[in-house]
Amino acid sequence: MNKKTMIKLGSQTAKGGFKNEKDVIKRFNNWKKDEVAQKWLNVMGYKISDIEYVKAAKVRGQYKADIQVRVLIVIKLKSQEDLQNLQVKLVSNPTGFNQIDKRWIDKYVELWNIPVDIVKILKLFTGEIKPISKKLKDPRRMLLTEMNEENQDKIVHFFEKNKILIISDVLKGRGEFSADWVLVILKVKGVNSWVLKSINEAMNIFGQGDVRITPQGSLKIGRIGMQRKGGDGGRDSAKMLQFKINPVELFDN
Repeated sequence: MNKKTMIKLGSQTAKGGFKNEKDVIKRFNNWKKDEVAQKWLNVMGYKISDIEYVKAAKVRGQYKADIQVRVLIVIKLKSQEDLQNLQVKLVSNPTGFNQIDKRWIDKYVELWNIPVDIVKILKLFTGEIKPISKKLKDPRRMLLTEMNEENQDKIVHFFEKNKILIISDVLKGRGEFSADWVLVILKVKGVNSWVLKSINEAMNIFGQGDVRITPQGSLKIGRIGMQRKGGDGGRDSAKMLQFKINPVELFDN
């Protein structure tokens, strides 16, 4: 089954444009009339007739959630207010990749208690530590495939051992604004398709597969790619570590 067929089977189409998160917020706030918003609420487990109100707002700051949806449910005179945090991905390229997390390696050390030898390997990989080896593809850094077998085994073992924690942090995040849901909106040739998955289901999907070094010299953790950020006109921020996914893969499932 090709990618186009899988997208068609796994998606719902939505009339109207989606330029950014504001359009998603408008739909939620117009939930009484908006059929797409009602479908989203159904996916989240709500019965429309039980809902008293829905209030969506943009999450400010650097968090995994882009939108927080406040839902008041009234069932048999009993009320319950829920908060649902959505991570929104608007994409136009079915085969493109989307950055989900980027930080300096020392920040990841704080999160994952990375040992000193692994830190050195990662900093050689991003170029924070300048390599002394010659005949490198890029003299500013070392690809994982350019490192010796021992260091390759070390990096794979570390990410295998900490796979669940790492996937949770780069996809879900921590704290009050960690993501509960992932909403992917794909716009191809003027047609909007969407898929909404719980963050746990998304983590299971993107976590499928082993930890491996790619032929290009980067790392794959299931379906999540880890690479040097690059770009940025040669500024130091190019040496940050970043993680990427193809959000459209949620349609496959």
